[in-house]
Amino acid sequence: MDVLNIAPVRYEEDKMLILDQTQLPGDTIYLEMQTKEDVWDAIYKLKVRGAPAIGVAAGYGLYVCVREIKAADFQNFYRQFMEVKEYLASSRPTAVNLFWALDRMEHCVKQFETAADRPWEETQQEIKRALLAEAEAIRIEDEKACRAMGEYGLTLLKPGMGILTHCNAGTIATAKYGTCLAPLYIGHEKGYDFKVFADETRPLLQGARLTAWELKQAGIDTTLICDNMASIVMKNGWVDAVVVGCDRMAANGDGANKIGTSGVAILAHEYGIPFYMFVPTSTIDRTTKTGEDIHIELRNGEEIYKLWYAKNMAPEGIKTYNPAFDVTPAKYITAVVTEKGILNPPYEESIRKLFEE
Repeated sequence: MDVLNIAPVRYEEDKMLILDQTQLPGDTIYLEMQTKEDVWDAIYKLKVRGAPAIGVAAGYGLYVCVREIKAADFQNFYRQFMEVKEYLASSRPTAVNLFWALDRMEHCVKQFETAADRPWEETQQEIKRALLAEAEAIRIEDEKACRAMGEYGLTLLKPGMGILTHCNAGTIATAKYGTCLAPLYIGHEKGYDFKVFADETRPLLQGARLTAWELKQAGIDTTLICDNMASIVMKNGWVDAVVVGCDRMAANGDGANKIGTSGVAILAHEYGIPFYMFVPTSTIDRTTKTGEDIHIELRNGEEIYKLWYAKNMAPEGIKTYNPAFDVTPAKYITAVVTEKGILNPPYEESIRKLFEE
């Protein structure tokens, strides 16, 4: 199986299809998105996940939800459009690509606000065509960005390295290639013979269910470990670098990623192992000054002890705390890899220069 051709979001034959990642690794099932409730549910329940893939899903999803609108004029169309946009925006609060993609789609619509000299019905159809084209552009741009991050990231790695990763920032979390897994795929093509250690990533097991599955399908040497085994694997000298993705990076370089990432960063710092965070520029939120300002999503505590088990692994009704993300302080990040190049500390300065250029 060519895992790089298993897209998390597809739009073909006028249908939006989402790979249901909650069914992996057992079944590869695509679900058709027909309503705004379908799209919201797919994002919230992690049927589609990973910041870039959520952005792609938001673009296509918003188009699918408004393509049947029959409005009397632009203002009526825009009002209905915004109702759908705001509804989809409520699905996940932390991943910035969701809001970034939705805002791009809104900007696309607003460009037609002054088209008063043309028949409205003609303009309405043109808006819908433009929205589909914008959604497609978001997907294509992400694929190119991931490939570029892979090429840049590979310059930081050497053949035969042991690589530890947390969660899943691979091809099914993006349009293609992934963010932090992109250099592993490109390196594999070039015979780098990486030895990868994949944290299982509790409580949703994205490392066990998704990263291990992806890399095994690709033929990359992969060892699955529990999250609390990262320290001993590092101590044994088996890890030469850590690569992770990011769901939102603040202007100072603090990065929110799947819960447990900050602990891995602290361990890597203690053992003198470089810690690389892969961040598309669409994931950098310059309006958020530091990680303290990033809203962390809290999820249903049953995910901890019930979701993946035939029987409850804790007493029914036990109090739980289930944050979906944590923030890795910039001081623990050795370098930030973007599609435009590698950023080094101090990140407040390098991020500012990146966007100025």
